[in-house]
Amino acid sequence: MIDGVASEAILRLVFTVSVFAALAGIELWLPRRSRAISRRRRWPGNIFLQLVNATTVRSLFFWLVPVVVALKSEQLGAGFFNLVSLPAWLSMVTGILVLDLVVYWQHRLMHTFPLLWRLHRVHHADRDVDASTALRFHPFEIILSLALKSFIVVLLGIPADAVLVFAILLNGMAMFNHANIGLPAWLDKKLRIVVVTPDMHRVHHSVIGTEHNRNFGFNLSCWDRWFGSYQAQPKAGHENMILGLNETNDQNTGSLVWMLKNPFK
Repeated sequence: MIDGVASEAILRLVFTVSVFAALAGIELWLPRRSRAISRRRRWPGNIFLQLVNATTVRSLFFWLVPVVVALKSEQLGAGFFNLVSLPAWLSMVTGILVLDLVVYWQHRLMHTFPLLWRLHRVHHADRDVDASTALRFHPFEIILSLALKSFIVVLLGIPADAVLVFAILLNGMAMFNHANIGLPAWLDKKLRIVVVTPDMHRVHHSVIGTEHNRNFGFNLSCWDRWFGSYQAQPKAGHENMILGLNETNDQNTGSLVWMLKNPFK
């Protein structure tokens, strides 16, 4: 099991670094917005926070990593998919869809309950939004997310392959829809029929409360449409909208120390 998890971690690392590098290059070539703060001031904190999560959290909470839980569930025959005979492809697709729906509701709940918002606001306090923002989550939020996904994996017996594919998709799509990329309007319109685009998700990072409580999805756009949380465009337009949080935009939100301490203020 340890070898399998180590391989999963290496695969995710290579994929994350590759996608991040590609998107960072495209952001320079086709930026959607002018930056409020330079990459040099923002990126170190966002990247170091990701390193904290990828090393410390995953090491200390090894038993909560969903792939580990999925492999153990398969060994024990626990969960719905391990108790019924379904085609492998159907278990895979259903597992990925269920996990994506769970992440949508997890995100929505982070905006609903004050204690959860304290953790999640670290992500929203980024004064610009680009691919690095997708790396910016407080360690305690990561732990809660691991626990929730692992619970669902045990309950349903979601196959380890589906869990791994979903994790890779989630990483890639989160970086994509946070990217400061100016897609042609026609392409954005077609893409967001199925997936969350950068313009769609950027609305969620507006300082306006009614806007940052919209567009919670990371992969599929249908959840926001079906559950009434979809907003097509920001009121001020993408070039003029203000990102971040009104209550923190005058602070040094790019500092790693600030990000780690903020939920406890």
